[in-house]
Amino acid sequence: MRLRKEAVDMIKEICNRYKDEPSPLMLVLSDVQKEYGYIPLEVQEIISNELNIPVSDIYGVVTFYSFFSLTPKGRYVIGVCIGTACYVKGGQNVLDKFSELLKIKPGQTTEDGLFTLDGLRCIGACGIAPAIQINGKVYPKVKLADIPKIIQEYRDKEME
Repeated sequence: MRLRKEAVDMIKEICNRYKDEPSPLMLVLSDVQKEYGYIPLEVQEIISNELNIPVSDIYGVVTFYSFFSLTPKGRYVIGVCIGTACYVKGGQNVLDKFSELLKIKPGQTTEDGLFTLDGLRCIGACGIAPAIQINGKVYPKVKLADIPKIIQEYRDKEME
């Protein structure tokens, strides 16, 4: 994959922004993820050259933290909480139902690029378990019967 010049320039500008920080890597990766959407190897190589940090170190950070991604995410990222409270209240069943209806496994993105499905450890919504969040919007006490309507709500947004 070859990056467009604009993307390369944007990545270099982000690196330059934090070059005087004592530990710039997390700041750079966070901003690049926000701007570019994910952090593939080609992007890691640019960061490596700009910050003089080995690609292996960058790759280790990107793969360690779940909020960084090596692959593009869908327009709508569905995070299903499977932390203890949500799990006990059926969070795994909610995750399985999304997986079945979207025909993807957790960590995958639908072919149309619309949805990415993730299982999350805890979203801090234990009192409203089982909970999900889609691009930051939290859905409380999700029932299996709600899931087709939730998916359709986002598909309808694409038609507007």
